[in-house]
Amino acid sequence: MTPAQNQRHYGMDWLRVGAFVMLIFYHVGFSFTPWGFQTPSRGVVWWAEIPLLGLSAWRLALLFAISGYASAALFSKERSTGTFLHSRLLRLGIPLLFGLTVIVPPQPYMGLLNSGYARGYGYFLFHDAFSFRRVIHESLPAVMHLWFVIYLLAYTVALCIALMVLPARWRASLARGAEKVLGGAWLLPAGCLATYIVRAPGDGWTDTHSVLNDMCAHLHYGGMFLFGFLLRGSERLRAAIARQWSMSLVLGLAGYAVVALEACYYPGNVRTPRVWMEPLDFAKSVQCWGTVIALFGIADRFWNHDARWRGTLAEAVFPVFLAHQTVMVLVSYWLRDKGLTALPEFLVLCVSVAGGSWLFYLVGREVGPLRPLIGLKRARPARGAKAAAMPPSAI
Repeated sequence: MTPAQNQRHYGMDWLRVGAFVMLIFYHVGFSFTPWGFQTPSRGVVWWAEIPLLGLSAWRLALLFAISGYASAALFSKERSTGTFLHSRLLRLGIPLLFGLTVIVPPQPYMGLLNSGYARGYGYFLFHDAFSFRRVIHESLPAVMHLWFVIYLLAYTVALCIALMVLPARWRASLARGAEKVLGGAWLLPAGCLATYIVRAPGDGWTDTHSVLNDMCAHLHYGGMFLFGFLLRGSERLRAAIARQWSMSLVLGLAGYAVVALEACYYPGNVRTPRVWMEPLDFAKSVQCWGTVIALFGIADRFWNHDARWRGTLAEAVFPVFLAHQTVMVLVSYWLRDKGLTALPEFLVLCVSVAGGSWLFYLVGREVGPLRPLIGLKRARPARGAKAAAMPPSAI
């Protein structure tokens, strides 16, 4: 694997864009499964969980690994760890506060309306939304999908503290040790085993999305973030992925085959027998690590080239992520009494969520004061500027 000569890896941009497009379809499809969502309006589609299980084990691990890679690219351009931390606090913290206070509240409100809540949105916003108590079934204030940004910010802060506290020789030794293990024949077995070790205990693959009470997720996602950070500067690790990505893809598909087989025998919320749990956890670990490594290899081998829309799409990732779930919940609530069957409703939701989130980005990028609120730099790049010069995405 060879990085782009201009120090921007276009393949990682395309992988980031693809990962967040996938996230939209995943969240839309989620409401058609037995796992449920806030505003279901149609019966469960029995087979919908099968394709979603092809994504669920690795989609978040991939996003954190990509974020670690992007963070390393940004870090290489800063003067010091302190300036990097300051820039990340602004690029992630400001949109997080805006999202928690403006974008997210409609989601729990729609859920409460479905449960008989009789108050208007204004009353909810000023009396209940930030009351730090439970209203019917909603714990407020709600975090919803922005838990991802909270975790990413926490990992960034922890990384910066480690970079400032640990001596340089310790950091170099840790990096060399990680490269020695992952930069050769142990890339696949070590990664699969490490994923299994951190995911098997406790609730395994069930995340709490509570930053103070989600140890398995922190070990997994924090480790993937560090892996992405290390990959950005490691030629040895890049070369190992280039050699092994095709085998990784085979492993990922094999892990998914086991996961899908289990879902066929024990669909929906049917409890999986205990004898299946350990093999299932290991299959998910193989599926996760194998797919992530394969996608990194594919991004470098086939996608590392620029295109006209690449810069715009890369810039749009964070704003679209901020808006997509709220748009989905609002549209779902509007659709619930329209009498549509599953397929038309799925298509309407996909188009509406993609279009509404894109509109959110288009409007926000044109209004200077709004740009920092949605994760964009305040100054908009001049028209005609080269796409390669566009600032990296916030996530």
